[in-house]
Amino acid sequence: MARGKEREDAILAATVELVGRVGYDALTMDAIATHAKASKMTIYRRWRNKPELVKAALDAHDAEHNSTVPDTGTLRGDLIAVMRAQRDLATEPYIAMISGLIAAARHDQDLAAALREHVENQELSPFLATLRRAVARGDLPTDTDTELVHDVAEAMIQRQFQIGAAFDEHFIVRVVDDVLLVLLGQGRSRS
Repeated sequence: MARGKEREDAILAATVELVGRVGYDALTMDAIATHAKASKMTIYRRWRNKPELVKAALDAHDAEHNSTVPDTGTLRGDLIAVMRAQRDLATEPYIAMISGLIAAARHDQDLAAALREHVENQELSPFLATLRRAVARGDLPTDTDTELVHDVAEAMIQRQFQIGAAFDEHFIVRVVDDVLLVLLGQGRSRS
């Protein structure tokens, strides 16, 4: 039986897998415990309720995904790498899972609060490490608004999905070159 961090990781991974497979409403702590080979007592010692556990699972999932984004050595290269990583994350099952959680949050205030806390956690922005590296290299000023960069990119990605447009290489390069770099004062606006 797994202990400590290994057990916690198994519980969080089981939560993401099961919420993606069965949806939030059908997700039970019993099913998570069984899938993670842990006891319900172990789960409840760490997380008070299902919304808190789902938030922790999403936090861990996003942090792990963000850690896979390569450091290309340039701001533009890093921004493109982040956008590509976001494209790779946006699989049909992942989008269905997130959409299901958003729908469930309309009727579950605890889940809504947990999802809001997850989304508002600036440390989970896939752009944060990239922008911090650019600041450290001297490519960007120390007061760079990393939250705005994340919000603008996320809004543009959401729009692509809403209108059924492709999240392809052309879109990625367009967002980076014509929006994000301009927003960061590193590109030319077309006026």
